[in-house]
Amino acid sequence: MTGKFNVNIRLMAIIIAALLCLFVIWNYAAAWAPPRSSYEVQGIVLNQENSNPNWSTLGATGVDFAYLTATAGTRLRDQTFQSNAAGAMQAGIRVGALHHFDLCRLASDQADFFITTVPRSNSALPPAVQLDFTDTCKGRPNRGLILSEISTFLSKIEVHMGVPAVLMLDSEFEQEYQVSKSIDRNIWLESNWFLPNYSARPWVIWTANSARHIDGVKGPVRWAVVRN
Repeated sequence: MTGKFNVNIRLMAIIIAALLCLFVIWNYAAAWAPPRSSYEVQGIVLNQENSNPNWSTLGATGVDFAYLTATAGTRLRDQTFQSNAAGAMQAGIRVGALHHFDLCRLASDQADFFITTVPRSNSALPPAVQLDFTDTCKGRPNRGLILSEISTFLSKIEVHMGVPAVLMLDSEFEQEYQVSKSIDRNIWLESNWFLPNYSARPWVIWTANSARHIDGVKGPVRWAVVRN
């Protein structure tokens, strides 16, 4: 009986130790960001799920820029975009607008939706276009059509914004359509903790931690860095 009790105690100790290790690893991962010595400029991507961020706190804790999701497809407009943009700029944080591209919607309609949502600003960062697959759009149009649609979207919003856009490429999307081989824009790649290498040209922005927890904002945020 004593031997069985001791085995149970050891098993419980092992389980507790494992849980503690997982807790430590999770906390480290949730707080991790690349060193400033390697990437001087670092920032975040937010949407309306990160409600009421404290921009003064974010500015004081090392957020240099913020990309704010403004629109998605032709129907989803982030109602917090304007207020967050104003709050960020007041805190000295540079702001860029992000559009989540929808393969199931016409590019021209998406561009018009973005243009009516995001005002032109000479102080704004280049607009970013998120390209990935979503559960709400199951279609996989051929590569020629998608490249044409992306180009149409870019040509319209870039006239409005006055600067070339940045393409945020998901790895699966890039593998399918090889956008970086055919559309000459700055590239934004996403890869947690490890340097990404899935595009045809070097990246300019890297989402290094897609679930970082920081003071000043509710929930996890995508933490991105700029290549020096």
